Amino acid sequence: MFLVGLSGGIASGKSSVVQVFRDLGCAVIDADIIAHQVVKPGYPAYYRIVQAFGREILLENGEINRQALGSIIFHQSEKRKLLNAITHPEIRYRYVILDIPLLFETKTMLRFMKHTVVVYCDPQTQLSRLMQRNGLSREEAEERIAAQLSLEEKRQLARHILDNSGEWEVTRRQTLHLHSQLEDSLDFLPLRLGLFAGFLGIIYLFSRHLLL
Repeated sequence: MFLVGLSGGIASGKSSVVQVFRDLGCAVIDADIIAHQVVKPGYPAYYRIVQAFGREILLENGEINRQALGSIIFHQSEKRKLLNAITHPEIRYRYVILDIPLLFETKTMLRFMKHTVVVYCDPQTQLSRLMQRNGLSREEAEERIAAQLSLEEKRQLARHILDNSGEWEVTRRQTLHLHSQLEDSLDFLPLRLGLFAGFLGIIYLFSRHLLL
């Protein structure tokens, strides 16, 4: 199978699109869930984070205080880049749909993607949805949106766009159409042909060995 990187922005509707893919039976790997795992005590990234940010970010039980760490990286872009540099090398994916919020920001996984998808909505819709969803003031919402790469920039970088600016049913139909495109794609053939060629090579070497 080939890899499809799915991204979006805060309050763009990416989670709803992901659920459609899940309902279609697609394998979906959530990078945030994996990211939560790799920073637990005992993992290499945990010790590097503590070394970089200090023991002040730890809870009494030794686990990382995600709220304290989030507060640091939200207001300091260099710290945010440092955290991404620590955690992303620890995360590897091998499935079709990869839910990666920072796919275009970090660029770590882009080279592995056969397709890239962004869930887009216009700036005003994104702002109003975020204010309503999180109970934020306009200023607070704008600050959070500004901390990410804009959806317009992501739109320019992605191979496929799912526009979630309007009615959800329209977005759902777009997602179903994209699913059909990916299902009908022959992008898996180079991988299968490579495996088949390797298999034939093994058979050839084995037969030569028997004939000697």
